[in-house]
Amino acid sequence: MSLPGWAQASPERRAHIARVVALLNSWADALHVDANERDRWLRAGWLHDALRDAPFADWFAHGPAAADRAAATGERDPGVLAAVRHHTVGSASWDDVGRMLYLADFLEPGRDFAAADRAELAQRVPAERDTVLREVARRRLEWVLRSGWPLPQQSVDFWNQLVRP
Repeated sequence: MSLPGWAQASPERRAHIARVVALLNSWADALHVDANERDRWLRAGWLHDALRDAPFADWFAHGPAAADRAAATGERDPGVLAAVRHHTVGSASWDDVGRMLYLADFLEPGRDFAAADRAELAQRVPAERDTVLREVARRRLEWVLRSGWPLPQQSVDFWNQLVRP
C-alpha cells in the first residue's frame, strides 16, 4: 500500500507519513508480527494523515475524515479505521494497530522536538510497548494542558484505560 490517491498532504506531510510507516515496519520486524498484522499497521500508517492538509476548520477533523474516506474506498478493518479516526486523541477501545500508530506518529524521527529522548523511547517499544505507550500518552496530555486547551474526553478515557491495574 501507499498513500491513497485522494490524499491531501504536502511534501513535508508525505515525508512524515513515510517515516511513520517505516517505524511501524521496523517494529513489526522486531516483534515478529505476522504478515496480516503488519499489513494492518502499515495501512493505518499510510492513511492516518492522508487528509491532514485538507482545509478543515477543526484540527482534529483530519483523522475522522480520512477514516470515512478510507471506508468509502474499500477499507473494511474496524481496527485500522479506528486507529486512523482517533490517532490524535487516543481510544480506550483500540486494538494493537491503534496503539502502534499512536506511538509511531509521536515517535517518528523527523519531528523536531526532544529528538534524542524520543529516539530512545522508539527503541524501547519492541521490549516495553505498554510502558512507552503510557509515557507517550502522558506527554501528549501534558502538551494539551500546557497549551491551555480542554482535554478531549476520549484522551482522558484512553489514559485511564492505560493506567488501570
